[in-house]
Amino acid sequence: MLFHFVQGQDDNNNSQDTFMAGKVQINIDGKILECPIIVGTEGDKAFDIAKLRAQTGFITMDPGFGNTGSCKSAITYLDGEKGFLRYRGIPIEQLAEKSTFIETSYLLIYGKLPNQKELDAFSEAFNEHSTIHEDMKNLFDAYPSSAHPMASLSAMVCSMSAYYPELIKENPTKEEIDRIAVQLLSKVRTICAFSHKKSIGEAFVYPRHDLRYVPNFLNMMFSSPTKPYKIVDEVVRAMQVLLILHADHEQNCSTSTVRLVGSSHANLYASISAGICALWGPLHGGANQAVIEMLEDIQKDGGDVKKYIAKAKDENGRYRLMGFGHRVYKNFDPRAKIIKQCADELLNKLGIHDPLLDLAKRMEEAALKDEYFITRKLYPNVDFYSGIIYRTIGIPLNMFPVMFAIGRMPGWIAHWKEMIEDPTTKIGRPFQIYIGAPKTDYVPIEKRT
Repeated sequence: MLFHFVQGQDDNNNSQDTFMAGKVQINIDGKILECPIIVGTEGDKAFDIAKLRAQTGFITMDPGFGNTGSCKSAITYLDGEKGFLRYRGIPIEQLAEKSTFIETSYLLIYGKLPNQKELDAFSEAFNEHSTIHEDMKNLFDAYPSSAHPMASLSAMVCSMSAYYPELIKENPTKEEIDRIAVQLLSKVRTICAFSHKKSIGEAFVYPRHDLRYVPNFLNMMFSSPTKPYKIVDEVVRAMQVLLILHADHEQNCSTSTVRLVGSSHANLYASISAGICALWGPLHGGANQAVIEMLEDIQKDGGDVKKYIAKAKDENGRYRLMGFGHRVYKNFDPRAKIIKQCADELLNKLGIHDPLLDLAKRMEEAALKDEYFITRKLYPNVDFYSGIIYRTIGIPLNMFPVMFAIGRMPGWIAHWKEMIEDPTTKIGRPFQIYIGAPKTDYVPIEKRT
């Protein structure tokens, strides 16, 4: 099999975000397949193998899809080598400093920053849709208090299709998509807060129309009939930053799941519910919980950072430092820098000393000076410090992936919306290389050994 690059003239292919730049020729036993090269607006390159199986009988094998592009998207761009992240072209640092979660959600879903009139209307719609159907409380009642909040969240989101069936259509209109997007974004914080209250056996706290998105969520989480929650500006700001940083991250596991499920024309509720389940895993949305648990274990063992650095470097062992390294970033995760600073500022303003933050900083400093971590480009990622902020705010460990889900909601919605509006979308259907038994005749039970 031979690959040969053929330079060609740039050819606009009726796409605003890509252009053609020559071809790659794949020679398999003398049969030549010409694959057009696609170049994105930031210079990313791919060659299109859509006709590979039909014309050659071959497929590609790429476990984990680390070298496979599943779609063209205009939502988010990251460069793992240089360490930057942009939503709709805007650097994440600028959004974290200047924007709000609601404004960032609008940007991701609709492709531009809203003007004041658009933002006011968007915010007002959140108030309108903040309460959940009263009958949904019966679902919470049916769940045991021991249920993980992610189990409740995925079930409740999927169940919304039963409570709002008028929005479940194979080809929804733009207005219907807008309504379901705002409805889901608004109600998810109520569902998450109710899931928490259920898990601790406290009464539900309903949303208030006089509070904005983040303060409303915090009030539903922490208020009780005996002790009203005091809203602190620094806490609200830290939560805003965390939600913005988690709002989207290209074709990660959960986002790809939303797109794959949605490619069958499954409704948004079902697609998002599947994304929540994918996010639940400790290698994805549960990673910041694993970081806190790791730091607590190290602290209980005396806080010897060098000991655990050595354990992580032991090739014969199985110990892994959680919060270091990333599938995409081979440089510093830009979100990690922002969160580290945010954690410092929050704890300083609240006058809180968290020994886990000190331990995390010592762990980072030791790792970044160690040749093992340097050569493997194992830098702290977004999960390394985010759990410390959640912990400071009072979010329990089992709610960490739920917080991730709230933040990722606008990204999931944006990708589902982009996918169903793209006329070239096909139902996802990967192939496999079969490695099981060859044809085997059925053996009657009396003749089996």
